[in-house]
Amino acid sequence: MSIRFRLIIMNFLEFFVWGAWLISLGGYLIGVLKFSGGQVGAIYGTMGLASLFMPALMGIVADRWVNAERVLGVLHLIGAALLLWASTIDSVDQYPLFYLIMLFNSMAFMPTIAMNNTVSYSILQKNGLEVVKDFPPIRVWGTVGFIVAMWMIDFLDLTKSAAQLYVSAGSGIVLGIYAFTMPACPPSSGGQQKTWVQALGLDAFVLFKQQKMLVFFIFSLLLGAALQITNAFGGAFLDDFKQSYPDSFGVKHPNLLLSISQISETLFILTIPFFLQKFGIKRVMLISMIAWVFRFGLFGIGNPGDGLHWLVLSMIIYGMAFDFFNISGSLFVEKEADSSIRASAQGLFMIMTNGIGAYLGGSISGWVVDYFSTVNTVTKEIQRDWPSIWFSFAGYALVLSIFFPLLFRYKHEQKPSEHEGELLH
Repeated sequence: MSIRFRLIIMNFLEFFVWGAWLISLGGYLIGVLKFSGGQVGAIYGTMGLASLFMPALMGIVADRWVNAERVLGVLHLIGAALLLWASTIDSVDQYPLFYLIMLFNSMAFMPTIAMNNTVSYSILQKNGLEVVKDFPPIRVWGTVGFIVAMWMIDFLDLTKSAAQLYVSAGSGIVLGIYAFTMPACPPSSGGQQKTWVQALGLDAFVLFKQQKMLVFFIFSLLLGAALQITNAFGGAFLDDFKQSYPDSFGVKHPNLLLSISQISETLFILTIPFFLQKFGIKRVMLISMIAWVFRFGLFGIGNPGDGLHWLVLSMIIYGMAFDFFNISGSLFVEKEADSSIRASAQGLFMIMTNGIGAYLGGSISGWVVDYFSTVNTVTKEIQRDWPSIWFSFAGYALVLSIFFPLLFRYKHEQKPSEHEGELLH
């Protein structure tokens, strides 16, 4: 078996584990276990909390003491055990325990995303392959794995069942064992090892002395708050149409509809080099913010029946909203940071977006959902004003899109430098 194929399997499973529950769990928690919006938001916010420190800590472990492929395997086995435990929670009264389980699961899973890349890079280099050239075609299978997992959960009718956690845990066990069979990626024996400050990205705070970078990181944090909102509440939103549109495609197959977002993401990645060279990071980030306005706004006017086309359009726009911020922002940090702190700068970008931003987004979005929810005095069912919920999120993104171009001062040179050209190609 070729090394490329082995890495494809590893990347496929890495994101299959995540895709089996990330999009559908919110609908299960709200629709079946009757968790509140705030509780669901807090659970999704655990990924932000874990991203603040766990990837860096596990990176230090792999850099200094334990083979990276072994760290990857152990983390997935721990995560799988925690998901099996989480599947036993069957009532809203057990929310505190469920929250703790998912917090520990996030602490186990979130570092594996970076660890998966570390193992892939190390193995490619040891086999004389070029990381920049050979890794992207391998990594795209991770997104394929995410989509396949979503489709599997949908076709097996598990979107409203704890069995989705069994599927994720089972694939996590397979990946955990498989990781131990990968070529050894031992701790670095030579070169300068990262300090704790460097690994946590703290030495990159020197970038805050530059006004443009300070503004950029602040807006990265604020925009990062939008990343998990539709992941957390998209399924619950579609499930609330089961009375008005019981036979619609979106209600019967919510994961299939929502997976269009991930398909769009893979396509828009390919357009980033053109947009960055043509328009520069300021306009690309602005395009992302406007795309988030439409992403949420179209949810507000759409429905799984006669408004299905608006939801499909929102899914397509998601690729632009996510990639033009997440990927382009990372490239901008790579270009602007001094070579001595580039790795730390990327860590800081991760902390701002997927750490602090994602945590705040999960918490605040849950409060918004609860604010626009009422209890029917007759049926005791919770009724949610989804248009107001989505328009609130759209308004938030609109405010960011108004202030960002006014505060972010950056002059784009259309002709890329040699280094930028290497990044974009």
